[in-house]
Amino acid sequence: MDMLQVFHMNKGQGESSYAQNCTVQKKIMLLAKSYLKEAIQGYLKNGYPESMVIADLGCSSGPTALEAVSDIIEAVVATCPKHLSPKFMVFLNDLPKNDFNGVFASFYDFQEKWRKQKGDDFGPCFIAGLPGSFYGRLLPPNGLHFIHSSSSLHWLSQVPQGLNEDDQPRILNKGNVYISRTSTMEVVMAYKQQFRNDFLTFLKCRASEMISSGRMVLTFVGRNSVEPTSLQDSYPWDFISHCLATMVSEGLIEEEKLDSFNVPYYAPCLEEIKELVDEESSFSGHIFEAVEVEWDGGINLNDESSSLMMPTKGERIAKMHRAVAESMLQHYFGADLMDDFFHRYAQVLDDYLIQNPNSKSICLVVSLIKN
Repeated sequence: MDMLQVFHMNKGQGESSYAQNCTVQKKIMLLAKSYLKEAIQGYLKNGYPESMVIADLGCSSGPTALEAVSDIIEAVVATCPKHLSPKFMVFLNDLPKNDFNGVFASFYDFQEKWRKQKGDDFGPCFIAGLPGSFYGRLLPPNGLHFIHSSSSLHWLSQVPQGLNEDDQPRILNKGNVYISRTSTMEVVMAYKQQFRNDFLTFLKCRASEMISSGRMVLTFVGRNSVEPTSLQDSYPWDFISHCLATMVSEGLIEEEKLDSFNVPYYAPCLEEIKELVDEESSFSGHIFEAVEVEWDGGINLNDESSSLMMPTKGERIAKMHRAVAESMLQHYFGADLMDDFFHRYAQVLDDYLIQNPNSKSICLVVSLIKN
């Protein structure tokens, strides 16, 4: 599967769109806001630049696309003395199939909001789209002051070597789409190695593009334990594997299709991240933290005015995951199966959450300083 050509969040404003189903990502951005502020304040202790070049990597679309940029600019303007707000050059990066049109359509409102709030204290803000994979060079050397990436680095550049459909008929991860309790050590090591290669490449590329003492704040899905095969740490992919296996048993999907499908995804633990940052050595580790996030982002539906037909928690989570992963699943299993699949997936989630109502996932927060 070619990530550059296949993978993207669901576009537009429809019921299954990312724009309507990015509650968890918004929650993660809210949790990271204090880390962004601290990183900006730390950088500006060295002086107030006339201009700042910022990159948001994996910006996606919808309401989150410019939210992180707004938080960064807010922190800069709040820290700089009056009338010393810099000019801003912002690069919004994502894969080529991203809904950049949707991002640019919201830029005018974004800029007008800041001008109304800050008036002449707000310097010009220029924004450009930057399509391409962040597992490669994106910009010329020594130009970026600040890099941000939210909910993106758990996606790999490719399916790990040996697990790709092109490697068949050597099936290593039968019945699973990700690391599972039944996965062999060969599968686990293939995922760990692919993440290692990708993350080291990411750090190396960003180190080339950043100025000395530049800052980088990353948030992405991780895990608590060193062992990656527990049920919580393989969420949501164990449930997705289960639903696909059920459809195989009913003759809706060929067994070979399931056995040859593996997701380009990896949720690392903090120990792995620290080791890779030390190994690449271009950045000083400033903050490494793990925070818990509810599976649905902590939506409160206790409002008395809420409709009796409100979706269940499982249905809400299934919609969120559909907005993110449908492009991959549809490419591999076919568009005509998606409604049925996500209906089953919602039911499986609801059944699990009855017994485990407080289930949470892990978000890693990494704040780095360029040496």
